[in-house]
Amino acid sequence: MPAFPEVASSIPYEGPTSRNPLAFKHYDADAVIEGKSMRDHLRFSVVYWHTFRGAGSDPFGPGTMVRPWEDGTDSVENAQNRVRVAFEFITKLGAPYYAFHDRDVAPEGKTLAESHKNLDAVVAVLKEEQERTGVKLLWGTANLFSNPRYMHGAATSCNAEVFAYAAAQVKKAIEVTHELGGEGYTFWGGREGYQCLWNTDMKREQEHLARFLHLAVDHAKSIGFEKPFYIEPKPKEPTKHQYDSDAAACLNFLRQYDLLPYFKLNLETNHATLAGHTMQHELEVAGAAGALGSIDANTGDLLLGWDTDQFPTDIYVTTQCMHSILKWGGLTTGGVNFDAKVRRESFEPIDLFYAHIGGMDAFARGLKIAAAMRADGRLEEMVRDRYVSWDSGLGAEIEAGEHSLASLEQLMLDKGEAAPNASGRQELFENVVNDYL
Repeated sequence: MPAFPEVASSIPYEGPTSRNPLAFKHYDADAVIEGKSMRDHLRFSVVYWHTFRGAGSDPFGPGTMVRPWEDGTDSVENAQNRVRVAFEFITKLGAPYYAFHDRDVAPEGKTLAESHKNLDAVVAVLKEEQERTGVKLLWGTANLFSNPRYMHGAATSCNAEVFAYAAAQVKKAIEVTHELGGEGYTFWGGREGYQCLWNTDMKREQEHLARFLHLAVDHAKSIGFEKPFYIEPKPKEPTKHQYDSDAAACLNFLRQYDLLPYFKLNLETNHATLAGHTMQHELEVAGAAGALGSIDANTGDLLLGWDTDQFPTDIYVTTQCMHSILKWGGLTTGGVNFDAKVRRESFEPIDLFYAHIGGMDAFARGLKIAAAMRADGRLEEMVRDRYVSWDSGLGAEIEAGEHSLASLEQLMLDKGEAAPNASGRQELFENVVNDYL
């Protein structure tokens, strides 16, 4: 019996005039934009953790989600059945990818060996369902933050045996990601940070984190896993400060410890907000460094100061995202991964479809608008005009390395004052963007 009987087949594309809540208004998977289909541009991915493991609990109350397919146990058999439900949902939605943590898909055992055995049993079903449906694994990762052993972190723990346990868990997670044909592997340092600097040796912890990541790189090479690793920035929560606080901090860390050749960034809108940035800022930082790999598609509530992981509905934000992604060459191994959860009050199974359809349409609209902006070229021309003084003469000479401080000083002594500035025209730029919306 299907878990989602209200959805008989795959969600159709019916166009902007449709009022069918179980149809796409803007996501037409086969529509070609800038030489690629929407499917290939957006590479949508459903997350296992929020979508199939989220219970709707919050600090003030227990879970509310109605999930008829759950039998109330944390057994391997229930986990295997959940896989089949998940792939029913993903195929009916029409998403080409999914992503998971190891402990999302399989129950943790009393020992590491039992956990490995449980994971293998569920991975066998994941592989069957991938082969049956054609749905692929975008990336895998290990949950190194939920179990109490990780209270002080995993790679940055003050307990060396916790470091070793985390290393064993990541080794297995990389192996199953490789076995399932995953197109990448992600590290999110949920507790890789500190609550109090008085009890923290920050330098030593960061060196341990770098050592841990190098061990992961070495193991991936040894088993022939040649897909990119991703770091996912987040500034805080659950720790007071996390070492992967934003895109710039991650890039600095990766460069400092000779890891940048092996890593790109997986960026999330809600994490950018918590860091005091926009998602556009984070995308531009990563893109300029050649390190834009993938994105987690969600949003936060600006009136709430935590990681609410809401589904994206703001067309302005999705347009910003897709404009930057197109600018920096598009997503290749990464994708638009819905690290988002339905609200606690949206507890019925069908709400999972409403949420994902809305998010997919929001990003499809963002893609169409961003492509139209690029085709018109007006915005790019206005940006070029702002920097015209660098295209020839003095500006071109400075960029070519033909000047010293002394030569620039002499030039300005002779001239007496810099040429007047031109207006930044911020309001005009914002008006032009709105013309496309």
